[in-house]
Amino acid sequence: MAQEYVVIGLGSFGMALVESLVGLGASVLAIDIDPAAVQLVSDEMDVVAVRADATDESALRELEVHQMDCAVVALGVEAKDASILTTALLAQLGVPQIVARSLGALHARVLRAVGAHQVINPEEEMGRRLAKQLATPAVLDRLELGEGAVLAEVEAPESFMGKSLADIDIRRRFSVTVVALRRGEKVIASIDPRRQFRTGDIMVVLGAEEAIEKLGALA
Repeated sequence: MAQEYVVIGLGSFGMALVESLVGLGASVLAIDIDPAAVQLVSDEMDVVAVRADATDESALRELEVHQMDCAVVALGVEAKDASILTTALLAQLGVPQIVARSLGALHARVLRAVGAHQVINPEEEMGRRLAKQLATPAVLDRLELGEGAVLAEVEAPESFMGKSLADIDIRRRFSVTVVALRRGEKVIASIDPRRQFRTGDIMVVLGAEEAIEKLGALA
């Protein structure tokens, strides 16, 4: 059964979130106090979009948000107080998973205090990702797995060309594990340690953030 979400706040972040959830097959209830935003979502996406004040407990009860699997409070900078009150009401109504967008460290602490299970700051996270991409452009993409582990795509450095994994001894020298190799459109999941690197090869590696940054700096 597809999960059911309620997204409160239909600015650019909320809109993008709704679109992505729908694309993943989720059932979404979208809420905003702005009728124009509600109309835009209704016209462009297969969701139930409702104009409502999310700081009104009776409105939230009427919309039965407590029956949703997850609520995302995606209100923007102009609605900081409303996001806190909305989060608190969702917690009181017993929503099992509440994700709230924060606009700073203090705001994040308050959101957690009133009941948010997870707090995110999209702008801050995007800034960090951009800084990492600019500092190590050879690290094409990365996925944080928790507890310091990162799965990343890294361009094979020029110094690796014509050499094999066994020749380079990547695990010992860089403290990362090469779990796959992307060569053009082909993904090689089981790598022979004698296979030699070619120009354009992309390594899929697993390791600590610092180790992957060190490897990416070689390119």
